[in-house]
Amino acid sequence: MSDIPDSFLEWLYRERARLIRRQAAGESLPRGELLLGFTRHSPAVVTCGPAGLNASIKGIGFIPKAEYLEETLAAYLAHIERGWRPGYREEGLRLLVERLYSPPAEGRLDFSRLGTLELARCHTYVNLQADPRVTLLFFEPPSVSYELRGRAEIHQEGSPYHRFLNAQHDVFHFPHPERWSERPAYLFFIEEIYDNSASEGGFGRRIY
Repeated sequence: MSDIPDSFLEWLYRERARLIRRQAAGESLPRGELLLGFTRHSPAVVTCGPAGLNASIKGIGFIPKAEYLEETLAAYLAHIERGWRPGYREEGLRLLVERLYSPPAEGRLDFSRLGTLELARCHTYVNLQADPRVTLLFFEPPSVSYELRGRAEIHQEGSPYHRFLNAQHDVFHFPHPERWSERPAYLFFIEEIYDNSASEGGFGRRIY
């Protein structure tokens, strides 16, 4: 979405994309830089419902626009269906760069939605079934923080987004299609963004 602030997309998406491209190219990255970069991937997902007020760290990412979903999934499946082998993760990382993190891929992404998997099916899962409202809280030490407010959709087996998000996870980590039925997927629709950074333009200022 063009009205989502470019400065926010620079932090959340483009800086992470540059880091992943360096990894895929075989560059040895300092551990501290890797860990700080990972904060863009792992917000606290805050929900409230029958399981109580809850926050859970989850790995998230943008997904392709609807018209690019099937072709991206087909590329993931071609990699996954060949099974685990030497170089699986390196091949998967290059595929993620091609489909998600290269400059040409940016125009194919939907920046109004983020996706993730539910691996625990515990408090977050219970809450979102009752109340779809959700907050994602990002923090990069020492002072960068963003808060996203919106709503969540739960996608189960049979949904193309369920299949896609499971494949996007397994394309790098490990091929486990037999587990996909046990792993619901979430789509988070961004409705508001706040800059909570300790900076002149932050401290809870609404930017979207």
